[in-house]
Amino acid sequence: MKKIVIVAKPGKPELRTLVPELVEWLHKRGCEVLVDPDSATCCTGIPVVQRSEIAAQNPDLVIVLGGDGTLLAAARAVAKINIPILAVNLGSLGFLTEVPVTELYATFEAVEQKRFARESRSMLQCCVQRGTECIAEYLALNDVVVTKGTIARMTEVDIFVNNNFVANYKADGVIVSTPTGSTAYSLAAGGPILEPSVDAFVITPVSPHALTNRPVVVRDSAEIGIHVRSTPDEAFLTVDGQVGMPVFDGDRVVCKKSEHHVHLVRLPGRTFFDVLRTKLKWGER
Repeated sequence: MKKIVIVAKPGKPELRTLVPELVEWLHKRGCEVLVDPDSATCCTGIPVVQRSEIAAQNPDLVIVLGGDGTLLAAARAVAKINIPILAVNLGSLGFLTEVPVTELYATFEAVEQKRFARESRSMLQCCVQRGTECIAEYLALNDVVVTKGTIARMTEVDIFVNNNFVANYKADGVIVSTPTGSTAYSLAAGGPILEPSVDAFVITPVSPHALTNRPVVVRDSAEIGIHVRSTPDEAFLTVDGQVGMPVFDGDRVVCKKSEHHVHLVRLPGRTFFDVLRTKLKWGER
């Protein structure tokens, strides 16, 4: 590990101590360290790189200090060049940022010694089509969501899978999630939990008008189309809960599996079900 980028969640008071200590520790191990602008507020004299430019630096590892939201932003920035991410939990729940601060240095040493697993997570690629033109494209690690806009009315969408009509949803919105995102908004809306290695996506309506509208699981080789229709006001597309744009009657949001993946550092002996049991308090044996 020769070049390390640190990405931090803004506004976390513990970072003022943690970031300088981590930078010093990495320098003593001969690593070149770069920090994102949020990390830079906690230390001086360290090269700063914008998150959008991390991939161009071609680091060996990205260390994320924060919650799942911080990881999602970093993941979209580096997915195209397959950089592993070591995610350290400074948040509350954290299905993705599962390494506690107390285990940060031991985990990095395990990475140096190649005593770790590199877990690949699939991503969604979505295109917003207006007429015959794709006016915007996004990558998502968790989910793509179309919801009602600022007016408290239902939105209406038609759902297609491989150009086959599936359902008309009159609802607060609809979620298309990856297996990783199945423990996020989709879970809160009543969707199933998918193991990360499952080759599938979940289509979950949010507060549907018809109680018979239920989540649907499809293969991740499918193309999922969300056709916005009969919407009195604009709806809104949100990607990973962080970026997005307004969408209007007649727009289509087309989702399919991306060729890119996110690679997370995982230590041996800790399974996805261990994380679920801990985070959701399912009890101990």
